Amino acid sequence: MSATPIPSRFDDTGGLRTSSARWKAERLNPPSRLWGSNGVAFGPDGRLYVAQFLAGQISAVDPATGDIEVVVPIDGPVQSPDDLAFGADGSMYITDLVPGRVWRRTPEGEYTLVSDEVTNPNGITCIGDRLFINEMKPDGRLMELFPDGGDPVVLTAGLALGNAMQLGPDGHLYYPHMMSDQVWRIPPDGGVPEPVAEGVHEPVAVRFDRGGVLHVLSRGVEGIVTRVDLHGTGSRTLVTSGVAGLDNAAFDTENRMFISSYASGGIAEMHPDGRIREVVPRGLDGPYGVTIDLGGRVYAADHYRLAGPAATHEGEPNSGLDGDETGGVTTHALMPFAHGITADGELLHLTSQYGNVRTHHPARGITRERAAGLDQPLGIAVSPDGSLVVAEAGAGRIVAIDGDDTLTVLAEGLDHPVDVAFDAEGRCYATDDRLGAVLRIDDGTPVTVADGLGAPQGLAVLGDELFTVETAHRRLRAISLTTGESRIDAEELPVGPPPGVAPRADPALFAGGLPGSPRRFAGLAAAPDGSLLLAADGEGTVLRLTPSPAGA
Repeated sequence: MSATPIPSRFDDTGGLRTSSARWKAERLNPPSRLWGSNGVAFGPDGRLYVAQFLAGQISAVDPATGDIEVVVPIDGPVQSPDDLAFGADGSMYITDLVPGRVWRRTPEGEYTLVSDEVTNPNGITCIGDRLFINEMKPDGRLMELFPDGGDPVVLTAGLALGNAMQLGPDGHLYYPHMMSDQVWRIPPDGGVPEPVAEGVHEPVAVRFDRGGVLHVLSRGVEGIVTRVDLHGTGSRTLVTSGVAGLDNAAFDTENRMFISSYASGGIAEMHPDGRIREVVPRGLDGPYGVTIDLGGRVYAADHYRLAGPAATHEGEPNSGLDGDETGGVTTHALMPFAHGITADGELLHLTSQYGNVRTHHPARGITRERAAGLDQPLGIAVSPDGSLVVAEAGAGRIVAIDGDDTLTVLAEGLDHPVDVAFDAEGRCYATDDRLGAVLRIDDGTPVTVADGLGAPQGLAVLGDELFTVETAHRRLRAISLTTGESRIDAEELPVGPPPGVAPRADPALFAGGLPGSPRRFAGLAAAPDGSLLLAADGEGTVLRLTPSPAGA
């Protein structure tokens, strides 16, 4: 008997509503309940409040049951919450990272803007009624803000990417320098900052437990937490949690430690020996691009990482993976801003929201850059001559990258190309979600194959048919490559924002040009067995669509 579905971030019932007479839809991993998890803090009601940067929302989690309530919704005034803290009166203070805002939310649910003059505000903490934030950027600042008015006071500058900070038992503010692997402290009333720990493993957050022990979380793949003895010898103890991409932590009144992950979401209780208890299971933040190699291994480009479901078909193991994580997902490598992906023999080729194209060898763990400086590269495919063909959405181009990493423009003047695919004859096709069209590239000229579609994104070829995901209508469309006729093959696909929530505009950029939240991309791939793989970015799963005997 199958387990009762639990609510997902896309559907309160947790059920898979996809309907099709031609395809059988099955999930290769359970739906994710959180779109990533960043800053965490216990509220006055004893629940753990979780800032979800990727979703643009904040949820409250019951640490005993795992029940989730959205408190700051996706379509509210906060765009990209990264960290939060509670003041003495119960107000929640939020750093809104990308637009550079700091908000106050009263216990009654009213929002006021504290500041919009901070660049990349990230770490935040309250000392009674006092509010402190820092900036996640080179030469960042740590400052005190005044919710009731008054100019900010800068305590110090020169931070090498600041992040989660906290008041220590000695009355100093402790904060990480993410890029210099240090922890520093400074008196909250001003003074000279000083380093307290050097050579800390990829620090992303500092937290003190109820006994005053300093815990420094690592953002790396191993999930390392470094405990530092500040009262005696300065000795360190390293504990490995196995949670890739730690982001933040909070201690409850019983001194239990709860951790979050920017890379895989979820909330876990971490025991002193590194063992974890899943409170909210981890899962996929997206996924966006999806592909399958000749060995049957499924990979997804998941914004912060290269990941894949821990099973590929009817519970069979995804052979060749480095070990399964809870939540039915395996992290192969942390890979910032991964967006599009395609398999090519032993290699994987990926686009990045940062603007580059990379080739990754999973077995060797080697990655090399193939192109940089592209404007929103999304879908990627391997052409018959072995070159990489990329939909460069921001530039309205289709480009090719040859074996010598020379870039050639295949077509330009498109509106917003999203994905690319090749048929058996070697002809190149592209989707354009703003034009609502599927195009064929004939000697550099885009020729319309189908139009009037609802924001088509993912694209794949099976035999003499072309398949695309109409994200505006959440359906799969099949187009005959011989007659041009089309039909709707599946409906109610879990792609895009949850039903009833309007999609946000293209995400803004961090200072310095780094991308903010991901651009939505429901990738599609054809498998060797004739099935289709869909990146169901609405619920955080990879769906396998297998031809139905009745439909055939």
